[in-house]
Amino acid sequence: MPNFTPEDLLLYQAGELDDVQTNAIAEELMVNWAFREKFNVIKEAFMRLNTMKLQSPRKQSIQSIMRYAMRKPVTV
Repeated sequence: MPNFTPEDLLLYQAGELDDVQTNAIAEELMVNWAFREKFNVIKEAFMRLNTMKLQSPRKQSIQSIMRYAMRKPVTV
């Protein structure tokens, strides 16, 4: 059994994996009940987020973030 991370499942749900990884996860989902349950939780959260009505942040919040960003030195 390959060792997949939650990030792998998120990428699988979003369709952002290559064919080899996609096929490996699809096969594991068919045979591994616990893995399938973890994926179902991610899939349900994904669907809920896509149907959720989003609200814009308050202008005060954006201004606070911008003030903070302006005073932080940029380090590379």
